[in-house]
Amino acid sequence: MNPTKPETQTLNRADTLKLAAAGALILIALAAFYLFANHSLLVRVIGLLIAAGAAVVIALKTEPGTETLEFLQGSRSELRKVVWPTRAETTQTTLIVIAMVVVMGVLLWLLDVLLFWLVRLITG
Repeated sequence: MNPTKPETQTLNRADTLKLAAAGALILIALAAFYLFANHSLLVRVIGLLIAAGAAVVIALKTEPGTETLEFLQGSRSELRKVVWPTRAETTQTTLIVIAMVVVMGVLLWLLDVLLFWLVRLITG
């Protein structure tokens, strides 16, 4: 039997450059946001959002970006398959949990009182 090696994912040169460009774009946008502090906040925020959107688009063009996008699409399709509880089921479950918390709280309090009484009895 051969021990399985963990998969190592190496980025090719183009992906590395694309991710570096996306990171540089974010850093430049952040620097510009603070450099132009005397301009309108709305304009600076819009510029920052546009730069962030462009950085995300660049990052999604890489292999890890496409894998992430496929994962998100798969997650979304799996989320559609989930059968969510009705309002009545949610309310009943919540009330059962609250009741159990109260019951366990009372039981632990009684145990605490009993142990305190025993310790006082033993120590005098």
